[in-house]
Amino acid sequence: MKLHPDTSNGFSIQSYSEESVVVNGKCQTGPLLLCSIQGPQKWSAESFESLTQASFDELLPFTPELVLFGSGKRIQFPAPNLLQGLFQQRIGLETMDNGAACRTFNVLAGEGRHVVLVLIPPMTT
Repeated sequence: MKLHPDTSNGFSIQSYSEESVVVNGKCQTGPLLLCSIQGPQKWSAESFESLTQASFDELLPFTPELVLFGSGKRIQFPAPNLLQGLFQQRIGLETMDNGAACRTFNVLAGEGRHVVLVLIPPMTT
């Protein structure tokens, strides 16, 4: 799906599909970590089954207001014990499918919110 981002913010998603996400004109594949104020990078979680507390603890140095967790083609909620580091730092987490997570990231980042998006590739779910 093509999106029409607000170009005033640092990083935005122009389009997404089951295979990739286009961030600021560059195609990203595989597990993705995208901070609203930093560029895209690979996230360590290759699949939903491989999620650990360390996967979510990787996000702590970004100190986001909110983490958007795209769990693939369908919503799958991570076990609460994996989120303890986020909860201790008072960082919220919203779980949604990848498409909804991409759209929500653009809206929140466009509002100037400090958010982190993490996506698990749909082909692994």
